[in-house]
Amino acid sequence: MAGDFYDYARIFVQAGDGGDGAATFRREKYVPRGGPDGGDGGRGGHIYLVADPGLNTLLPFRERTRFVAERGGNGGRSRKHGRNGRDVFIRVPVGTVARTIIDGETYTVDLDAPGLQLLAARGGRGGLGNVHFATSSYQVPRIAELGEPGERREIELELKLLADVGLVGFPNAGKSTLLSVISAARPKIAPYPFTTLQPNLGVVEVGDYSFVVADIPGLIEGAHRGVGLGFSFLRHIERTRLLIHIIDAAGVDGRDPVSDFHAINEELRLYQPELAQRPQIVALNKADLPAAQANLSRLRQALPLPDHDVFVISAATREGVDALLQRVAGRLKEMPAPHRAPRDETLTWPVPDVDERQYTIERTSDGWRVRGRKIERLISMTNFAQPDAIMRIQRVLEASGISAALQEAGIQNGDTVYIEKAAFEWEDGEITYLMPGVR
Repeated sequence: MAGDFYDYARIFVQAGDGGDGAATFRREKYVPRGGPDGGDGGRGGHIYLVADPGLNTLLPFRERTRFVAERGGNGGRSRKHGRNGRDVFIRVPVGTVARTIIDGETYTVDLDAPGLQLLAARGGRGGLGNVHFATSSYQVPRIAELGEPGERREIELELKLLADVGLVGFPNAGKSTLLSVISAARPKIAPYPFTTLQPNLGVVEVGDYSFVVADIPGLIEGAHRGVGLGFSFLRHIERTRLLIHIIDAAGVDGRDPVSDFHAINEELRLYQPELAQRPQIVALNKADLPAAQANLSRLRQALPLPDHDVFVISAATREGVDALLQRVAGRLKEMPAPHRAPRDETLTWPVPDVDERQYTIERTSDGWRVRGRKIERLISMTNFAQPDAIMRIQRVLEASGISAALQEAGIQNGDTVYIEKAAFEWEDGEITYLMPGVR
């Protein structure tokens, strides 16, 4: 987009890893065999997107596209809990749509109210200290968890303006001129196509009622495919409740006004069928020109709208503009207004809940691949440098049924089992670690 308007961005966010748990033991005077006292690691910092009514562009993301939250602190002796990592809050304009891919599926969240937050990336949980692993038969646990890795996401941000009324029409139909005379907006105006290269918003007052009007880049044929400024226009009228369809009744560019009307509506239909059904009021503009006066009778007969939704105006002289605005205000009052009051609410990606204990086993060309949230998390948080780590994994594989499932699937001695980023050799139901640690 030209100027300082920026309505699309792609960012990368990385939540903080959790801190590591500690594997320590009490060292107290007169207590020769102190028990485990290692504390837990702190949670990694979350990353949030926050809808800020003070912003109206995604321009800041042209320069900065990477956001990383702080790692959680490590646990310490005497059950000392590690400090949680600081959260990161990324401010975006109200009306921003966030989109990401999780496990091959695309998920979308609409930040369409001031104050809404999206937990975009969750910080990793802190690793457990060795105090959690002591039992009556295992009194000296030499094991503690690593912190869980924080979530990483590539996120698309798309800004869709929050306006009540959208001005549609071909370039040079007079949209910018109309906005300039009905509001305090001062869009750039010149007699050539694509004068408007960025959306302009104006607040219009009719008596004690006000509404927001968006003048957005003009459409041309093929706009639904992105020709010209097509997508830049169309995404911003998706939220509007009413369209003012402005037609150059004089055909000053040599165009036929009736053909223009049908062409614009066809572009709306091809982009999003519901848009073509959005309520429209037609403004036959440039009535101050003789050519427009000569066309008015034909236009009124050709347009498939009732007379009370067709207005003859001149944005340049303001002729007929007040009557048009009265009709627009009346129509808006009849429609349900969108809920845009501030909302102190935190949203999450709408990922369906799954049983974390579920797992799958797949035969690969070089071994066996085990997948499942719980078992993969365990591997990612295992410190393989600790002597008791493999023993713990062995117990979990047996208790979860994974060992039995591998045997039922036909695993043989010497086969390799892959879980997350680790590999193990299988021998008579027991595993031997083969690869370096996860991190």
